Amino acid sequence: MAAFVAKQMVGNKLNAVKDSAVGGEGGDEDDKEKEEEAERERQEAIREAEERRKEKHRKMEEEREKMRQEIRDKYNIKKREEVQEMPQEEPNPLMRKKKTPEELAAEAEAEDEDEFTKLRNTIETQVNEIKSQIESKCSLQ
Repeated sequence: MAAFVAKQMVGNKLNAVKDSAVGGEGGDEDDKEKEEEAERERQEAIREAEERRKEKHRKMEEEREKMRQEIRDKYNIKKREEVQEMPQEEPNPLMRKKKTPEELAAEAEAEDEDEFTKLRNTIETQVNEIKSQIESKCSLQ
């Protein structure tokens, strides 16, 4: 098994090298066109498969809903209404709206500004105290 895998890996690379060395310049355009066409076909096949899958699931869900409704009718069960109200009184902190980088930067700047203002006021008061002490000790005559 390992030998097979190794042969496949190395063999494909060797074939690619041989093809590029042996092939001429004219073959590159044809190869590119073929590859592009193959890629378009592959993308189209993927899209079609996805559409078929979605249609299949839609039909299955319709059938399930019919079965559910039959059971409700049989047992006289009312269908639940899917109205979910978000309580505004106590918001969940994990579900809050995320702040944008601009809002975070503005908050950080305001916080820095507050700290800077406090520091500046502290320094001004200390300078004024020292100034008043020096003036009281040194009197000019």
